Amino acid sequence: MPKRTHRGQTAVVGVGETTYYKRGQSPDAEFKLTLIAILEACKDAGIDPKDIDGFSSYSNDRNEPTRLAAALGTKELRFSSMQWGGGGGGASGAVANAVAAIMAGMSDIVVVFRSLAQGQFQRFGQGAQMNRISGQMAYTMPYGLMSPAQMFAMRCIRFMHDYDVKQETFRNIAMACYHHAQNNPRAVMHGRPLTEQKYDDSRWIVEPFHLYDCCQENDGAAALILVSAEKAKDFKSPVHILSAASGSEHRAGAPVHNNPTYATSSFTSVAPHLYEVAGVTAKDVDVIQSYENFTGGVVMSLVEHGFCEPEEVNEALKLENLLAPNGKIPLNTSGGNLAECYMHGLGLNIEAVRQVRGESSNQVKDVNISMVTSGPMVSPVSSCIFGSEDTL
Repeated sequence: MPKRTHRGQTAVVGVGETTYYKRGQSPDAEFKLTLIAILEACKDAGIDPKDIDGFSSYSNDRNEPTRLAAALGTKELRFSSMQWGGGGGGASGAVANAVAAIMAGMSDIVVVFRSLAQGQFQRFGQGAQMNRISGQMAYTMPYGLMSPAQMFAMRCIRFMHDYDVKQETFRNIAMACYHHAQNNPRAVMHGRPLTEQKYDDSRWIVEPFHLYDCCQENDGAAALILVSAEKAKDFKSPVHILSAASGSEHRAGAPVHNNPTYATSSFTSVAPHLYEVAGVTAKDVDVIQSYENFTGGVVMSLVEHGFCEPEEVNEALKLENLLAPNGKIPLNTSGGNLAECYMHGLGLNIEAVRQVRGESSNQVKDVNISMVTSGPMVSPVSSCIFGSEDTL
C-alpha cells in the first residue's frame, strides 16, 4: 500500500482580505467583513462564489457556514469545519482541515476564513470578565494571572533564562515586522516606523514584553480558497500546499502551567511531521511567516522549526538576518500580527501565498518554499508549507 501523503495534492488559488482597522473601528459588522474577504478571494481566483461548497475556520469564529452559504448563494454546502481551541494556533490547522476535505472528496472548493469586529463584540485580547470562575482559571485568576500576555510571559522568561536570550533579540523581531510594514500600504502600522529607542522607551505590558512585543488588536477579515491540484491547473497562479500539520506536544494542554515541556512554543512534535510530509528542511525554506502573539513565541517557534539552535538565537536572529529581500531568515514580510494586522494569524498565510506568487510588498527573490507557523505557546498549534510548481 502506498504511503499516505497530502503533499502537493491541493493548492490555494485565491486570497482576499478587507481593509484592516484598529480594534473597534470597522464601519461594517463582522459578518459583512467575512463576506467581503470571501468575495475578494473569489475575485482573485476568478471563480463564482456560488461554486464554493466548503468552509473552514478556527478559534470559534462566529460566522456560521450555513449563514455564509445562504448569503453567498452557494449551490450546495458539503463541508464545514472548525478547528477547536488553540486561538491563533488554528490558522494553519484550518488550512489542513480544508486539505483533508478536498482529498477525501468531501468538498471541491473550500474557503478558509477568519474575521473579527471588536466594536461589535468584546475586546479580543482582554482577560475574561466574569463573576465566577472554575476549572484551571480558578488557580490563576485570583493571583492576577488572566491575560494572554501574562500567561505567555512566564514561558518566555523561562526560555530566556535557560538559553541566555537577550531582550534585544525580541526587539529585533518587532523591528523586522515594523520595517516590512512600512512598504505595505495594507498594514495598520504603515507610516509608523519603529526604532530601537522607541522600543526601549515603550512601557512594559508584562516583562519581558514591551508594548511593541505584543500583537495588535484589529477588526477585519481574511480568506483563502483551496481546490485540488488537478483542478488548480485551470487557475492562473496556484500555490501548492506541500504540508500542513496541527497538534501539540505530550501534555501541552496540561492545566495550571504544568506541562513538562514548559519553555517551548508547543511545536516540538508538530514540526517533524510537517517536514516529513513536505520532504524539505528549514534550510530549504526561502521565507517564513511566524505568528506573533508575542515576540518571544516567534523566537521559540523558529528554534523548534530548526532555523537555529536555542543557544544561537541572539546571533542568528539579528535584525539584518530577518529583513527582506536579502536576510538569511526573511521574517513576517507583510508586517505580521505586530504591524500589518492581527487577523488572528490568517494574514500570515495570505502573505506566504503572495511570496510564492511574487506579489509581496517585500518580495524575496525566487521564492519556491514559504512557511507559516501558527499560534506559538497555545494548544494545539499548526504550521504549513507552501510551494511553487517547481517544488512538485
